[in-house]
Amino acid sequence: MRIPRSLLAAAMAAGLLTSLASPVHAVQPAGGLRRVMFVGNNWDGTADVINPSGDYARIARVNIVPDKALRLAEIYLNPVRLAFYLGIQQGPGEGHDQLVDDMYATPDGTALVASRPSFADVVSINLATGKLKWRFPVSGFRADHMAVSPDGTKLAVSASTSNTVHVLDIYTGRQLGSFGTGDKPHENHFSADGRYLWNMSIGEVNTDLDDPIWDWTKGDRRITVVDAVTFRQVKVIDMRQRLDAFGRGDLSDAVRPVAFTPDESKLYFQVSFFNGFLEYDVATDRITRLKTLPKNPATSEDRTTWVNDSRHHGLSMSPDGSKLCVAGTMDDYATVVDRATLQEGPLVPASKPYWATVSDDGKDCVISESGADSVTAISFATGQKVATVAVGDHPQRVRVGNVPATWTGPAA
Repeated sequence: MRIPRSLLAAAMAAGLLTSLASPVHAVQPAGGLRRVMFVGNNWDGTADVINPSGDYARIARVNIVPDKALRLAEIYLNPVRLAFYLGIQQGPGEGHDQLVDDMYATPDGTALVASRPSFADVVSINLATGKLKWRFPVSGFRADHMAVSPDGTKLAVSASTSNTVHVLDIYTGRQLGSFGTGDKPHENHFSADGRYLWNMSIGEVNTDLDDPIWDWTKGDRRITVVDAVTFRQVKVIDMRQRLDAFGRGDLSDAVRPVAFTPDESKLYFQVSFFNGFLEYDVATDRITRLKTLPKNPATSEDRTTWVNDSRHHGLSMSPDGSKLCVAGTMDDYATVVDRATLQEGPLVPASKPYWATVSDDGKDCVISESGADSVTAISFATGQKVATVAVGDHPQRVRVGNVPATWTGPAA
């Protein structure tokens, strides 16, 4: 029996709204642990560890590629893998290796788990020794964005060339399950109660066929929602249909970074090529609002010059749900937006900001400035910059996690 879409949407919303979402910093450390912020430096294969609020001072640096020589030897001995490796380097890597895309610490603070696009794997780094604990090669030839379950034990990683999401035990690297997606799975998100896992596929972003007339070449772009225990598909959301119904058939349906409200009733999302974001109502299954943000006059309007089809790439929400923080990637700024009015605050200059997250105390938005090799904190209350700290080459994902209370870095 086919279930009407309206009933499925209502059931989905009811499931999502059974409990309030936890803040970004919900997995609080037990005794003997402290909170830190990890910054993944994609091009040099390291993660800087900084204070998660306040002065954001750097504490240590972790090498995410201690096995680099071995991995490169394997790649160069396999012509197919070598072709994909060089393609990643010259495409999404902008001429560089992509050595750390995303990372999460285990809840007990003993390890940092990271996805490595160029090596098509996920690895666990022992934070005491700096050595590998386990390695999981993803299907296909590239690993991408990840997400961790609310209890910190399940890790979802997008395998972008095989249209697959793998779900792993964060402690052992054992695969718990997997599911198929649209073309080029990207962002992942667990619901706050751990019942559902959302994946956003962005389609092909590594060609110069960026004019809207070539949109059909981008492939199957959709949101796939699965049961986070069985990994069976619960719902597919085709934003092409929703955008057309909203009167914005001109916008791409490639959903990039997303942010849910604390009660998970609204989803805010960015799409390829667009300087702004949209609001989607989960219960009614429709787009309800759009915010267009200012363009930087210095930004070229040639879409082929925008990195991986991004114009804006990075979105986070204050823990109380009142503010959104937007990374205006190709427009070289970040801004805090009032969610009720959609009025943006000051445009804070930033060099190719690539991600936005929330400080551990919930007071600041933290963006990675990939063009300046730094991270910058912006106050949700004032919209003004409060701190900037230097990090490694091309920072991208920024995540809060646990380490032992006395930890100052891996042993030399």
